[in-house]
Amino acid sequence: MEILLGITALSAALGVGGGIYEMTVIDPAWPQRPDIVHPASGGISRKRFWIVIHVQFELLLIASLIVTWPIQEVWIWLVLAFLSHAAMRVWSALDFIPKALAFEQSELGTVSLAESKSWVSRSRLRMPLDLITVAGVAMAFAASIAR
Repeated sequence: MEILLGITALSAALGVGGGIYEMTVIDPAWPQRPDIVHPASGGISRKRFWIVIHVQFELLLIASLIVTWPIQEVWIWLVLAFLSHAAMRVWSALDFIPKALAFEQSELGTVSLAESKSWVSRSRLRMPLDLITVAGVAMAFAASIAR
């Protein structure tokens, strides 16, 4: 169980690391340089990273929830992680992902600077949910070791 929780925590941390990279490297630059997030123009494809990271984490989180179901002091932290991650994913699916895909697929120069900056500013608000997710999984891991 501890190995599964440790791998789940590492996976959650990789997602936070990816978010920090986007916030500090990509997001400050791309509103002025839309080609950075335009795969057809040689820019990055964010989905190559995010699909793998999210699917991996979500499968690990579900497995961790199943394995720890009878252990409330561990399971409760995973529920917190699940709820914060679910909130972030639903918000992303309804707002951020469709807009990011539209930016990536649009003709260069057709997305306004104001639209780009608005997306970047709102996107930063997802990080607290990611941090709650990581904290929840880390606390579940710590609780499993402490029992």
